Amino acid sequence: MSFSSFTEFLAMGNHGLYVWSAYGISLVVLAINVAMPLLARRRYLQDEARRLRREESK
Repeated sequence: MSFSSFTEFLAMGNHGLYVWSAYGISLVVLAINVAMPLLARRRYLQDEARRLRREESK
């Protein structure tokens, strides 16, 4: 499918809202799938460091 202008490309034959929202939702889900394990790892390491400091002070 070829488009004669950028506006026509964005409109996607009057399906642009569906197409671009699907891309947007997919990107958000992928970003969450990357961010959540990174945040969980950081939280785990902070908890372990806190636990080790507590054990050393006893």
